[in-house]
Amino acid sequence: MLALAAKHEIPVHIEIAIEGKLVPRVNKGWAGHTVERFLGIPLNSSRSPNFGSWELKVVPVRVLPSGAVRAKETMAITMIDPVDVRSKTFEDSHLLAKMRKMVVVARTFVDKAESAAVVYSVGAFDLKHRAIYQQVKADYDLVRETLLKKGFGALSGKMGVLVQPRTKGPGHGSISRAFYARKGFVEHILGLNSLLMK
Repeated sequence: MLALAAKHEIPVHIEIAIEGKLVPRVNKGWAGHTVERFLGIPLNSSRSPNFGSWELKVVPVRVLPSGAVRAKETMAITMIDPVDVRSKTFEDSHLLAKMRKMVVVARTFVDKAESAAVVYSVGAFDLKHRAIYQQVKADYDLVRETLLKKGFGALSGKMGVLVQPRTKGPGHGSISRAFYARKGFVEHILGLNSLLMK
């Protein structure tokens, strides 16, 4: 993937200003941007799915010494706009629009320097499984109810069984929130495990 990133002029490493000094950092979104450019999708932060009715996600996975594959982290799904979430049921939500049909690309994570990255798998996911649909809906409804009764500040990453509302970005002082799929749910989406839900 690194060669593909270079071909499409996606920087893997960037410098950011911290206290007046330029500090090297890995560009967090480089892999997703690379796949988008490869597929001819313009880079954007729209809340609508990338391919009309299909959403594209790129997630890092770790290959353990045993050969087992695990999700490296949670997966951001969509930003939480409190006004929008308060006014929309799950059936009309951006969360459902993004999760209804997804193409998920799993790519390997080797080290913090991103010295290598290979596409591990590409698969489709949808919310047709009734129990999983109902749980994602319950997670959304909990966030919506919290926003209506307690306000935006009451949202916590501890909420939600499959999908959690969590700080988006570096965290320290950030007030933005996004819906994230928990790691176990990401592994289910990738076909690495099966959630036992009736």
